[in-house]
Amino acid sequence: MKKEFLIVCAFVAITAFSFISMANINGKWTGALKLPDDSDFPLSYTFKVDSGRLTGTAHAPQGDVTITDGMINGDNFSFSIPVPGGTSPHTGKVYQDSLSMNLVYKGQHLHATLVRSN
Repeated sequence: MKKEFLIVCAFVAITAFSFISMANINGKWTGALKLPDDSDFPLSYTFKVDSGRLTGTAHAPQGDVTITDGMINGDNFSFSIPVPGGTSPHTGKVYQDSLSMNLVYKGQHLHATLVRSN
């Protein structure tokens, strides 16, 4: 009986930790991408996580683009966006009130910080 109780407690603790450690990236995020000429380019994304798979949309003045190859593991995430001539890989980390994101576009490594906007 004592052994069964300990097994159940361990299972509950592991399950609770799994839910706590999964970062909440769901929703709309906005920010600005700092360009090499020190200008800012507005960014907006809507994300949804389902079983560790990250899906969503990048919103741009030219139109919306569906993200591809999205993954999230704890508070780290990655995805790509189709761009003319290839893809733009994005990687980042989810914090309590922001996202720190790095991306590569036309060979340039760029950084952005996004905040939740819903």
